[in-house]
Amino acid sequence: MDGTILANLIWVISLVGHVAIIVLALIYIPRDRKPTAAMAWLLLIILFPFFGIVFFLLIGNFKLPKKRRDEQARIDTLIKGRAATAGKVVADETGWPRWFQRVAQQNEHLTALPALAGNGATLYGDYQASIDAMTAEIDTAQEWVHVEFFIVGWDDTTRGFFSAMERAVARGVSVRLLADHISSAKLPRAKETFAELDRIGVKWAWMLPVMPFKGKYQRPDLRNHRKIVVVDGQVAFMGSQNLISRDYDSEKNIKRGLKWQELVTRLTGPVVASVNAVFLSDWLIETDENLVDTEHPRVSEIPVETGPDAVVCQVVPSGPGYQTENNLRLFLSLIYGATEKVILTSPYFVPDEAMVYAITTACQRGLEVQLFVSEIGDQGLVYHAQRSYYDALLEAGVKIFMYPPPFILHSKHFSIDDNIAVIGSSNMDIRSFSLNMEVSLMVLGESFVAGMREVEQGYRDAGRQLTLEEWKKEPGRATFLDGVARLTSAVN
Repeated sequence: MDGTILANLIWVISLVGHVAIIVLALIYIPRDRKPTAAMAWLLLIILFPFFGIVFFLLIGNFKLPKKRRDEQARIDTLIKGRAATAGKVVADETGWPRWFQRVAQQNEHLTALPALAGNGATLYGDYQASIDAMTAEIDTAQEWVHVEFFIVGWDDTTRGFFSAMERAVARGVSVRLLADHISSAKLPRAKETFAELDRIGVKWAWMLPVMPFKGKYQRPDLRNHRKIVVVDGQVAFMGSQNLISRDYDSEKNIKRGLKWQELVTRLTGPVVASVNAVFLSDWLIETDENLVDTEHPRVSEIPVETGPDAVVCQVVPSGPGYQTENNLRLFLSLIYGATEKVILTSPYFVPDEAMVYAITTACQRGLEVQLFVSEIGDQGLVYHAQRSYYDALLEAGVKIFMYPPPFILHSKHFSIDDNIAVIGSSNMDIRSFSLNMEVSLMVLGESFVAGMREVEQGYRDAGRQLTLEEWKKEPGRATFLDGVARLTSAVN
């Protein structure tokens, strides 16, 4: 065949193939995706067809496999039968704001977990103190301990926690632990960490394991980001902190002198059963072992906290195992319900359009809106994507406070007016809304919010406010990087 004809034939076949790829992408990719995510994928595939298709096949599915989603739905039904009925006896909606009642109903509809009254909640902002508090509770355990963290590491910071688990096992206490596979297995001393768990007799399992040769596979960047500890169904902890050293045992972090700043809450009262239900759901999905009848108290069996500091709490799990973005819906509902102020704290602040509109609309309604973020970042793309939103937020009237280096403000919480707050594992970013399994706690109670106000003031005192005038002086090369990173953040 003539070389010219062959070259033309190859060119025609390539063109037809490229057009076919674009047509198929236009048909398939926008399905069940937000327009920004669909546009980001389409742009990638149009510009880089081969790379874009391979990348899409690897991480294009933003839901867990159907089997896991079906299992989550079955578990929700189980939880609803066990927890919700008893919860209605405890919760009294009489004094709740009407709009808050609607938010609680929305959460229960999405997760099967009700809002419960009669709880105690204490905040821990000191990194070691929160781990020590968890350790002390494990030393009181008589029946069982449930531990679930995104990252688990055995080091000088957590050694006491591991020793407490060992003592509990020696007393005949059942101790179970869940750790995210990719995030924990890649740590420098991961083998030693999980060998230690085996040695002391802890029953442990990976969350969302990526083991294709063992038939365990889903999109690799769908991760379980939850942080939970429950002891005997009487005390629970949840928040932003992982079970590892404050520098994450990372040479890079140590070299930069980075230290993580966290916020954790200790819970007592009926809500502990809801926190435990999230652990039991994850344990059942990962191990096929149902502990509902053996290691889960009925809500009515847990002592109710009384007095002026007792608060209403509702646990809201979210993630790709659910049909919708439970945490995003919770956050939006609360921001739109606010009447005086909205104060947000998120280490990775990469909101979608709905969140940006909710925040800027709050400013336009005359509310005081503040955002706490780190001045420096530990993840380059996320850091630059976050910065791309500062201009619009500052223009709208949001007050942005920068937490100083060498600290990474990793706390994840926000407060609404003077009586409503949320704390948990969820960042205010697209990944936490769509790709990560998260758990949030909604709280109604002035005493709890007063404690959070003290934490927020501590952030202000330690850091500084970013002004619009200062931001306008940012060099063009920095804002260019910010814009590029913002485009990549939409790929999900």
